[in-house]
Amino acid sequence: MKWKIGCVQMDIAFGDPKKNFTAAEQWFEKAAKEQCSIVVLPELWTTGYDLTRLDEIAHDEGKDVLQFLQEQAKKHQFHIVGGSIAKKVDNGVKNTMYVIDKEGKLVHEYSKLHLFQLMDEHVYLQAGEDEPIFTIDGEKAGSFICYDIRFPEWLRKPVMDGAKALFVVAEWPTPRLDHWRILLQARAIENQCYIIACNRTGADVNNEFAGHSMIIDPWGTVIAEGGSEEELLISEVNLREIEEIRSRIPIFDDRRPNKY
Repeated sequence: MKWKIGCVQMDIAFGDPKKNFTAAEQWFEKAAKEQCSIVVLPELWTTGYDLTRLDEIAHDEGKDVLQFLQEQAKKHQFHIVGGSIAKKVDNGVKNTMYVIDKEGKLVHEYSKLHLFQLMDEHVYLQAGEDEPIFTIDGEKAGSFICYDIRFPEWLRKPVMDGAKALFVVAEWPTPRLDHWRILLQARAIENQCYIIACNRTGADVNNEFAGHSMIIDPWGTVIAEGGSEEELLISEVNLREIEEIRSRIPIFDDRRPNKY
């Protein structure tokens, strides 16, 4: 299975969902012209980190975003890993990702497990309890949001269940760009899988964001990397390569989970 991936490395209008919907629609048009098969959006792409106003701007059960993504997927006939949004639920707000297939069907929903206290996520958001594994085009993959990548045991979980690619969406800040690169490459190497990581760019009132979306192969080689400006980062991944790589260094055969 080959996928042509398009990572939408967009700037996000702070607290302005309407403007961000318009921008996303334009990015989807560009991805369609490039004949992408999977398009990935960044974390909290509709609101940015306007956490103090979530009561006002969060999406009620995510209904409007879900409808928008389903319409776009059907229109362009590509799958969408829908970044994440502020989804208003009964007990608060969750940082939630939707995965939509090219027929417009919701195939997966994941809410961020690890909340980043340094940016007050634990104050304004509820942690999710979803499993991170999903299936698209008959292939298993994993879904993660930003801070999740600092927890290798969490990213290993879908890989042990057969995932060949891990999708990461983020609003990763510029001061920790080196961590972004190193952590993502490490997660690819240790799991012998593709990492598809979409980060936002630009700035808000409190932070500057790094961009540098990355697509990394199972050897840990960066096969595509964005810069610091807005762009559609495109690369093809070939999931058939994974079995060959894993046969050369059979780490999963040599694991000793009874010891850890």
